[in-house]
Amino acid sequence: MKNLKISEKLAISDSGFLFMANTGESFTVNETGREIIKMLREGKSEEEIIEALVELYDVERETAERDYDEFVAMLKNMRLAVEE
Repeated sequence: MKNLKISEKLAISDSGFLFMANTGESFTVNETGREIIKMLREGKSEEEIIEALVELYDVERETAERDYDEFVAMLKNMRLAVEE
């Protein structure tokens, strides 16, 4: 799988408020979304992120994979992230 890169123009607050500087669009994400974005920015792989979600939230691996896949699809659809 290719690496996923979060747009450099995306600002995120500790409360989960996202703001795209170039378009003026804003979004809100929950704690899990904030963690995924943070880990993507740190350059972590899909596998590393899923493992971290399992540990952080004490969920089954299948649940973490599904949540990750759905969130990443949303990021790509909203053009907040692109595959490199």
